Amino acid sequence: MRGPLVLFASWALHDAEEALTFPTTADQLADLTGIDSLRMSTKQSVAAIGLVGAALAVAGIRGARTRGASRFYRASVAGLEAHVFTHLLSAAAARRYTSGALTALPIMWPGAAFARSELASLGKPLTASDRRLGAPTMGAIALAAHLIVRIDWASRLRHRGSSPR
Repeated sequence: MRGPLVLFASWALHDAEEALTFPTTADQLADLTGIDSLRMSTKQSVAAIGLVGAALAVAGIRGARTRGASRFYRASVAGLEAHVFTHLLSAAAARRYTSGALTALPIMWPGAAFARSELASLGKPLTASDRRLGAPTMGAIALAAHLIVRIDWASRLRHRGSSPR
């Protein structure tokens, strides 16, 4: 099975662009909405993408081990294919480039389509249930990653260590 590897590789190339450009897009969104907590540093962006990558690696391993039967893998395939269109819609709504828009269509979409096609060729095409789970699964993973990297872990650990017992 090559789908999990192709999916992960296309995601990694696509998210390399996102890692470098997301802070600018986040700053623009914060300026537009007045919500300063939307801002993100490049370090936070790279860390969040690393967390998402870890989840996708697990999904790919599960997909390969189950020959495409893993619900997590199937939801990841469906979610990443849908993710392409979120980038296109965000750029259209903003009427300018937004993070990830450059590589969504030429890199992410073919990788997700390859994985989807491989599932179909194995006699396990994506179902309506897989598609319904895709966006929420990937959205939850991305949201969790973005929240985790915004926590000041060093401060929390220092505070925990100095509290009376």
